[in-house]
Amino acid sequence: MPRQFFVGGNFKMNGVGESLTNIVNNLNSAELDPNTEVVVAPPTLYLQLVRQAANEKIGVSAQNVFDKPNGAFTGEVSVEQLKDLNIKWTLIGHSERRVILKEDDNFVARKTKSAIDGGLSVILCIGESLEEREANQTIDVVTRQLRAVAQSITKEQWSKVVIAYEPIWAIGTGKVATTEQAQEVHAAIREWLKTDISPEVAENTRIIYGGSVSEKNCRDLAKEADVDGFLVGGASLKPAFVEIVNSRV
Repeated sequence: MPRQFFVGGNFKMNGVGESLTNIVNNLNSAELDPNTEVVVAPPTLYLQLVRQAANEKIGVSAQNVFDKPNGAFTGEVSVEQLKDLNIKWTLIGHSERRVILKEDDNFVARKTKSAIDGGLSVILCIGESLEEREANQTIDVVTRQLRAVAQSITKEQWSKVVIAYEPIWAIGTGKVATTEQAQEVHAAIREWLKTDISPEVAENTRIIYGGSVSEKNCRDLAKEADVDGFLVGGASLKPAFVEIVNSRV
């Protein structure tokens, strides 16, 4: 079976009730490619609003989750609380949390395990800095980030993971990896999965690209053999997000 195309929209810390409702209503009324899985990640405060407003063809994701089931962890959100709102996905390991909030590979791995063990699916974000890219360390960095997760989850649990390759230097900068650069890294990730996990996991795991994806570059990126979709930031807040969802039509 071919891998289902996947497009995620990470709203980050943007939007309020009215604007987010408008975004969801636009998606609800749009003709979206039925062969593409669509998942949006609103701010935590608005998860319930978006889940109630979005129709069944739109999945809803948290932007983060904690690695403990409950307790004295001020400001955090648990897997159980997300499930109580019928939220079935969470982002984990986004570079903004790794860089700004200093979340290391092991913490990201623990959160991934906790989310999957609790019944959520995970959009696992990985990627290198500009300095690491210029030092030819891209593959070493992304496989290191993946290896930490691989040591925490079972081979079977990879079916609950979508890997989002997001070069840090391309997030929100307007810079985009070329189609060749994106394909090269995605192919290397798939080869690592094949060698270190299993050929079946490599074949079935979706690897999506993030980093200034727009309606202008999505169709070329979508043609690459190992690019299985996108994780979209700023463009997911705009009507053009529909064009990105439909980039394979």
